[in-house]
Amino acid sequence: MFKYLIYKISQFIVHRFSRQDSYKFAMFLSDIQYYLSFRDRRAVQNNLKVILGTEENLNIRAREVFRNFGKYLADFFRMVKTLDEQYIRENVKIKNMERLHSVLKGGKGCIVVTAHLGNWELGAAVLSLVGAPLQVIALPHKERPVNDLFNAQRERWRINVVPSNLAVRKCLETLRNNRCVALVADRDFSAHGERMDFLGRQMLIPKGAAIFSAKTAAPILPVFMIREPDDSYTLSVEEPIFPPQPASETVDKDIALGIMSRYKEVIEKKIRKYPTQWLMFREFWTQ
Repeated sequence: MFKYLIYKISQFIVHRFSRQDSYKFAMFLSDIQYYLSFRDRRAVQNNLKVILGTEENLNIRAREVFRNFGKYLADFFRMVKTLDEQYIRENVKIKNMERLHSVLKGGKGCIVVTAHLGNWELGAAVLSLVGAPLQVIALPHKERPVNDLFNAQRERWRINVVPSNLAVRKCLETLRNNRCVALVADRDFSAHGERMDFLGRQMLIPKGAAIFSAKTAAPILPVFMIREPDDSYTLSVEEPIFPPQPASETVDKDIALGIMSRYKEVIEKKIRKYPTQWLMFREFWTQ
């Protein structure tokens, strides 16, 4: 409930601030969290050590992760007030959107995979506004009010949120209707993923995107919403990943691993390029 109150207070305040003032407020709170939350600070630092392979400037980079998270929340809560076509024209550079339109011409739908990188929530809303409404698989938050708060924000932009326990049937139906399913693919929340090398160490990686792709022949599109130094964004649609044909109700493990390795590599490259935008506040490789 404490987290819910913090989010509601933040939502109330940033609605009444300009974008830059919202960022100042968000970074102020982020700095407090950085200094007071030893567990989160240590987790971020240890994650960065693995990604970067060095402890040089570790405190500076870890603090930047916290500040980027504050900005992420500010933009997420401000979406209701600010997100429209004009906002996108002025603040978002969209790269390779034609790739999404191209794969949908195949009639199999598409599976958008992303990571806890940049601002994935804003990216989903932008995709929805430019003509690609998403069905998003989301792990329900432990606190019901927080879960409802985030889902209400998402649904304003025609983002249909499906709890992970209901995902299979809903997602298969969505793909068969030639629409888009989206999920984050850098962290496994179910303990049913596949153990693979991720950023140099073994970790469970979610396999849902690979299973859906193999079952339906839907291509996978890695998509990322990255913050630029001037606080604008770049929404980049990467090269599609096509599964073996034809689709199969029974998915061979080697086929699934082959698909997973391809989108895993794309995610790894993005995280290595933007390590302080990977908003992961648990020690990733201790699970």
